Amino acid sequence: MSQAPPLAAARFALRAEWTKLRTLPGTFWLLAAVVAATVGVSTAAAAATRCPAGLACPIDSAKLTLTGVQLGQAVAAVLAVLVVGGEYSTGMIRVTLTAVPRRSMVLAAKAATVAGLTLAAGTIAVAGSLLAGALLLPGHGFTTARGYPALSPADGPVLRAAAGSVLYLVLISLLALGVATAVRDAAVAIGTVLALLYLFPIIAAVAACPHWQRHLQQIGPTTAGLEIEATRNLGSLPIGPWAGLGVLAAWAAAAMVAGGLQLRFRDV
Repeated sequence: MSQAPPLAAARFALRAEWTKLRTLPGTFWLLAAVVAATVGVSTAAAAATRCPAGLACPIDSAKLTLTGVQLGQAVAAVLAVLVVGGEYSTGMIRVTLTAVPRRSMVLAAKAATVAGLTLAAGTIAVAGSLLAGALLLPGHGFTTARGYPALSPADGPVLRAAAGSVLYLVLISLLALGVATAVRDAAVAIGTVLALLYLFPIIAAVAACPHWQRHLQQIGPTTAGLEIEATRNLGSLPIGPWAGLGVLAAWAAAAMVAGGLQLRFRDV
């Protein structure tokens, strides 16, 4: 019996967050944009890449066809930021915390709803990208006869790359949610998250010292996390696929902890 009130409160918090998200006019447009951006860029990348006969092509076809994740992640991050940033900008957060006084429960409910929606959109986006690659790449020289397995979930590395890409998008959304909760300003949060997503890889790429370049790639949320998409030449990667996704998970966890502490100990 003593557990009933917390469980009832958790259900109420989840229902409230789901109601807020599904009634916001931009939510499903942003989810559709995650799918469109991911599939669109992946299709363009697959359509533009060819492996001419007689030439060696050191291209990871699975990673190529998942290129759109690098754009879709930005839309997923914006959606997650607006879940918190919108409430702070309008003052709605006071109503939320009055209805659910346990602030950790509020953040957990927001995380669950954002992660669930991103999981759904990410699954559709990744499936669409793989379908586009499976249709386009064989006609561009990426055939099984030349050592490129079919882009099918039946292939273990491809399945890992696909499932990992969906998890990658979910972790990016949680990272963005944590940052937004910590800084309490949508514009600042979006700028911070986009810098982590796109500026960090640039810094790693232009590092003069190969030793430091490799270390930066190993600790960056995107440079490490996106290694989950690799299916070829795994020994040459700066970090292993699952270890890289673990680095991103650590970034997301740190952001959520920082956001949770700010939400708990700072006045609204």
